Amino acid sequence: MDTTSKFFIYARKSTDDADRQLRSIEDQLAETRELAAKHNLDVVDVLLEKQSAKKPGRPIFNQMLERIEKGEASGIIAWHPDRLARNMLDGGRIIHMVDTGAIKEMKFKIVEFEPTSQGKLTLAMFFGMSKYYVDNLAENIRRGQRNKLKNGIWPSLAPVGYLNDRKGRVIVPDPERGPMIRKAFELYATGDYTLDKLTELLTGLGLTNSTTKKFQGQPLSRAQVHRLLRNPIYYGTISYSGEHHEGKHEPLISKSLFDACQTILERESQPKILDRFKPYLYRGFFRCGECGCLMTTETQKGHNYLRCTKRVKKNCSQPYVREEVVTEQVATALTSFTIPDDWANWMIGELQLDRERDAADAASSEGAIKEEIRLVETKLDRLMTGYLDQLFGPEEYKLSKNRILAEKHDLMQRRAAFVTSRESRFEPAIRFINRVKQAKIVALGGDAAAQRDFLKSVGSNLNVFDREVRFEARGAWKVVGRQRVLGAYEKAPVAKTGARSAENRQNELKRRGGDSNPRAGLSPLQHFQCCSFSHSDTSPEFLLTSNRASILAGSRAGFHCVDRAGART
Repeated sequence: MDTTSKFFIYARKSTDDADRQLRSIEDQLAETRELAAKHNLDVVDVLLEKQSAKKPGRPIFNQMLERIEKGEASGIIAWHPDRLARNMLDGGRIIHMVDTGAIKEMKFKIVEFEPTSQGKLTLAMFFGMSKYYVDNLAENIRRGQRNKLKNGIWPSLAPVGYLNDRKGRVIVPDPERGPMIRKAFELYATGDYTLDKLTELLTGLGLTNSTTKKFQGQPLSRAQVHRLLRNPIYYGTISYSGEHHEGKHEPLISKSLFDACQTILERESQPKILDRFKPYLYRGFFRCGECGCLMTTETQKGHNYLRCTKRVKKNCSQPYVREEVVTEQVATALTSFTIPDDWANWMIGELQLDRERDAADAASSEGAIKEEIRLVETKLDRLMTGYLDQLFGPEEYKLSKNRILAEKHDLMQRRAAFVTSRESRFEPAIRFINRVKQAKIVALGGDAAAQRDFLKSVGSNLNVFDREVRFEARGAWKVVGRQRVLGAYEKAPVAKTGARSAENRQNELKRRGGDSNPRAGLSPLQHFQCCSFSHSDTSPEFLLTSNRASILAGSRAGFHCVDRAGART
């Protein structure tokens, strides 16, 4: 042996995990140092690396070969050839350096190497076997992952909000982080939180990363929160390599909540235009009643005035109107959309009775949804059969499967919503009646912004004409506004049993229509409301029926509106 030869000791493990392969690096050092001492080898440096040799690009390994080329050493001591290379590029580089004489000797604990043709062939075989081991291991892992995905099991470390159940080999909701994830989706779906604000809030709640031990315990970044909101795993679908799989784990959120967040994410991804305008109360709220242009607001002598922008009709004749006047009219208009409390309470009671009667029909409707789900599952089975029979390619299979799974999740969501909300099918109508009771509270509350927002939910086609606010009541609000216009509050008592004859009601309308001043005695803001109807009944039964039709079936309840000149609209 050349007594002038100098050696590098090289030891490597494939992971930084402190719990895995910890003894491997220590055992390698012990074995290689014992080998160096046994053969009285001159060790220049001990090099340790914590990186897989599956792919080229290990920095310490490359530095070692560069130092050998510079003449700092001419030999390598390692525990096994697979510590040096598990890919053919690094393996070929070592054999090439043996060919050129840069590497004169290599010592391994369990392998004898000589720089001869037979020795190089043996070394190449070891490198090839190491690569085969890595490739075969990867294929086995992928096969196991595919099998898990087919069975609806998440194939890797649980995402934030879930934990790996080693016993059941599934993921289960994290009792600590799971509620935080659900809250994150709920907050973002409101549209009141940006990603930065949501990330800050989650950090304040103590939500930390749990996917890898390297980052465990660290707060989530903005990008991680964005990926979290995009991950369908939380509503029960596993997305892996672009393909969707139906998961068997417990969802943390509903698909409807997930879809709502996706809509906001898409909207927020659009480029923003900086808001350079003053925060006027009615900015972009009203249109001009003459030409249809948006009303703008400007400040003159300490007061805000609304005026037409005149973008279409330059000679628009509409005058300025003070913001305070508009606010007063909005507040007064809201008082026209209310009903007596005893009416409201009676209608809520009737809806509750109907809810009980509706329970009998619930079972058949739920059965229909179950049948649709069964048909979708049959489609999935047929799709799998067609794919196995090679009737179509993998891309077409993925697209079709993703579409059918989305359809199935929608049906599952409908079924879940149907089951959980069976007792609250009439809640929208009940909430509407309670909101009607709230109209007067908002009108008298003095909060101009709240009154503006309430008016937007009540009416459409909001415009200003001759300094007067005009709008059309929408949906069931038309029925509520009608009661006020016809003076029903003062003239029609609550009728729980019995009612005036149809003839008397028709005569009353005829008398009112033939009056020399048919608007006298009505609300001073009758021009806000619908003032001619094909129904003349002013009883609470009619109002309840009309509300049901408007809220639950989308009907117009058989009425129409007229403008101030008497023209039907």
